[in-house]
Amino acid sequence: MNEFTSILLIIAALVLQYFLSSRSNAYLGAIVPVLFVSWLTWMFATERIESTLAYVLFLLIGLLFLSQQWSYGRKSYRKRSQDELDKMKRHDIK
Repeated sequence: MNEFTSILLIIAALVLQYFLSSRSNAYLGAIVPVLFVSWLTWMFATERIESTLAYVLFLLIGLLFLSQQWSYGRKSYRKRSQDELDKMKRHDIK
């Protein structure tokens, strides 16, 4: 896989993680990390990643970015929910 395809795949995974994390069900945000860990473990088991240190570093860095996207998605969902509640309160007052 060339670099351009790899970068597009990483960006797509992060966008998907943000999208799923910003839904009402917080558990949807666990889909991408589970797929990531499964894929990375498969690569390690089939010796496409030969070093244990590389496996651990890829795992930690990937999960760090995915958890950051999950956090951003949850904050976005809470803000949208609060905005909707504020809008409903304004309409009740007037």
